[in-house]
Amino acid sequence: MAKHFFTSESVTEGHPDKVCDQIADAVLDEILALDPRAHVACEVTATTGLIHVMGEISTECYVDIPAIARGVVRDIGYDNPAYGFDGNTCGVITSIDVQSPDIAMGVNESFEARNGATEENDKIGAGDQGMMFGYACDETKTLMPLTISLAHSLAKQLAAVRKNGTLPYLRPDGKTQVTVEYDGDRPVRVDTIVISTQHDPQATLEQIRSDLLKHVVGPVVPAELLDDKTRYFINPTGRFVVGGPVG
Repeated sequence: MAKHFFTSESVTEGHPDKVCDQIADAVLDEILALDPRAHVACEVTATTGLIHVMGEISTECYVDIPAIARGVVRDIGYDNPAYGFDGNTCGVITSIDVQSPDIAMGVNESFEARNGATEENDKIGAGDQGMMFGYACDETKTLMPLTISLAHSLAKQLAAVRKNGTLPYLRPDGKTQVTVEYDGDRPVRVDTIVISTQHDPQATLEQIRSDLLKHVVGPVVPAELLDDKTRYFINPTGRFVVGGPVG
């Protein structure tokens, strides 16, 4: 295989898509802790000052969904009215129904079980199907491709330096993207790094670029993969103050 490039992206915990994912996960975790046999299909949307939790949930327990949602938002770092989205004051609307009995037919008893299967794994039903892309590889210790591993690590580091006070002017929303050059099936160098991070209005672009190269890129990307041709695009639009569910 000739030389080629591969790109992966990741988002920080404060990205609106990830905020919604974490709320849905927290609702699921809380319900399963109390009712392991519950059926939970939970979806979340968020916008300025408002979270909407919806879906189909069949369970014998009760959980305080608004409190769960607000707790997740505060833990992420949206705890300041100046951000336009604040876990202490945002509204939470819930629209929850029980699971459709038609879907439950396939979940409670699998197609195989209804046709005589006796193996335990064959008895597990499913109410949906999915298409997955990906595979384990030996490029990293996590057995994930280098591009997605680096993109995730950069996003995680962005959150870390924000929360530990290293870069206190950062805000929760952000996105990372990494392009790696391959020679055949082996990664040889990082070609491009893109980082977009939300920030306080007083932070200058020059400060952000300098700090992210030092405190985010430096600790994450192995130096041997960087060279004088590696390109860095840090907040390439020039400003990212409005973000999260507001943006």
